[in-house]
This record gives sequence, C-alpha cells and structure tokens, in this order.
Amino acid sequence: QVFRKKAVELGEKLLPAFNTPTGIPWALLNIKSGIGRNWPWASGGSSILAEFGTLHLEFIHLSHLSGNPVFAEKVMNIRKVLNRLDKPEGLYPNYLNPSSGQWGQHHVSIGGLGDSFYEYLLKAWLMSDKTDEEGKKMYYDAVQAIETHLIRKSSGGLTYIAEWKGGLLEHKMGHLTCFAGGMFALGADGAPNDKTGHHIELGAEIARTCHESYDRTSMKLGPEAFRFDGGVEAIATRQNEKYYILRPEVIETHMYMWRLTHDPKYRQWGWEAVEALEKHCRVDGGYSGIRDVYNNHESHDDVQQSFFLSETLKYLYLLFSEDDLLPFEHWVFNTEAHPLPVLHKDDENKE
Repeated sequence: QVFRKKAVELGEKLLPAFNTPTGIPWALLNIKSGIGRNWPWASGGSSILAEFGTLHLEFIHLSHLSGNPVFAEKVMNIRKVLNRLDKPEGLYPNYLNPSSGQWGQHHVSIGGLGDSFYEYLLKAWLMSDKTDEEGKKMYYDAVQAIETHLIRKSSGGLTYIAEWKGGLLEHKMGHLTCFAGGMFALGADGAPNDKTGHHIELGAEIARTCHESYDRTSMKLGPEAFRFDGGVEAIATRQNEKYYILRPEVIETHMYMWRLTHDPKYRQWGWEAVEALEKHCRVDGGYSGIRDVYNNHESHDDVQQSFFLSETLKYLYLLFSEDDLLPFEHWVFNTEAHPLPVLHKDDENKE
C-alpha cells in the first residue's frame, strides 16, 4: 500500500508537465511551481521522442493502480498527436515542439533520443494482453519504415541500424541501438503477413552485429558507438565513442534471443560479457565504466551507473535462469528492466 500510494502521488505531481498547447509534456518540471520547460539544446525548445514516448507503460499502470483514468488519457493523447502528424518516410524524428506540435530537426535514431519510444509501442500492446490495436499498428508500421530506410548490411555481411539526418544516412550504430535486436524478436509473434520468422531473423542479425562490436575490442566489451564506413565494420573510430559505461542493451538482446530461440550461443555470448566485466570493470567498491575498450590497460571512469544494477545484472541473471522466472506472458519489462504485470482481460473481473 505504501508504494502504491507513493506512486500515485508522484504521478499526480507530474501531471502539470502535460499543460502544453498540444499535451506533449515538457522534459523538465519544477514540482513545486508546476512550471515546465525543455532542454535548451533540444532543437529549438523541442520535447524528445524517447522521453515523451516512454511514459506509456507506467501511466497505464498508474491508472490501473489508482482507478483514475487521467494518467492513461495523458499518454493516449501523445499517441493521438503523433498519429495526426505527417511523418517523413513513415519515420519519427527525435524532436517535437510541444507548443506548435511540429517536428524539430529531421533526425531519426533507434538509439539515444528515440529508442524506447518504439519499445513502448510494442510493449503497450503486450501489456494490454494484445488488445491495444493502435499500439500494435504503430509499432509494425514503424518497424517497416525502419527496415526500408535505416537497416543496412555491411560488405562483411553485418546487419546494422544507421541513423538518419534529414534524409542522409550516418553509418553508425550506438550501443543503445543494440536493444532493438531483442525488441524485433519480442515482437515477432504478432508480425503481420507471416513475417514472424523474418522478425526473429532480424533480431538474430542485430544480436550478432552487436556481439561483434564486443568481440572486436581488446577488452571484449562494446564501445558506446561503432561505425560501418571507410573499410571499418562494427568498430569505434572516434575517441569519444570508445568508452563502455556498463550498458545493458547488448545483454538485453541476448536475453530475449535466448528466451525466444534457446540457441546456446546467446548464453555463450552473455558469459563472455560476464567474464569481461569481472576482469576489467570490477573494482574494490563495485563496478566501474571503462574509458577505452580498445586499450589493453584499464582506465576506469570511477562511476557505477544505476542501470548496471537494474538492467545489466538483471538481464544477465534472467539469461541464465529458467523461463518461468518472470515469464513473458505475465510480465513486461519497462525500459529500465522493472517488471510490470500484463493486464490480463480476465484479471479485471477477478478484481
């Protein structure tokens, strides 16, 4: 009860963030004054797709907990706004102005600034016990556009997801983007036109590319971003992209691929990451990020990110657990790997 009460209280405190002309929320909110604003660097005062698009699971759950429909209404309205807008080539740019309701710069990424929006379309449908048809349609339409415009194959045969800048592709994939392998596999079951096998295959291809980004470093830990240009494949070429901050996305994809295919290589790849973490990241006070994964000598950044506990270690634990621990038919993981229950149709009556 104490947590339920606190969750609802916090949800109520966040509601003023939605007081914009479009209902697209501000990124930052002063909880005392109720005044919101956006990050000054975000394309002319825009809200960010991955931020306003990653409230759905929690707010639907809050309406379920509290019996107050207002939380669900706020996130359903975000969808309504997005559905009405013209999307360049069916893609969702990372920036949207909450006052004008127009897109900011036409940058599209399945990594940082975009990532969890797509994840939440799929998971909203799964959490609704597959009744949220709108979420389902938006997800599969988005994947279709991503496949057409962003997914490419390197000359060495590695499938990757590029970034899109006003119609031009940057052949770079972020560590964050590696979550998409697990997402494609998780969504394979509901894929239209007998495309289930194709989505699983896509997940497997992304998993392999992301594993290669780990395998091609000295430390066997993946860089923040890696490129496919100038003869380079799945390797970071810029100094400011060579760090590893205990991120979970590659392991997350291995966990989903293991659960959905039981191919032993995913446990093998996960175990290689465990060994590398123990060897290079473990320090007296816990675990530290690494400044350059291509170097033979560790230079620690002296930070243990909170997602290391909530995601990296949890996904590793699940990768080596039985499938009946947090089974997918009853649980959906939010973007920080916190489990939320699937709201089964028959549960409603029981309550």
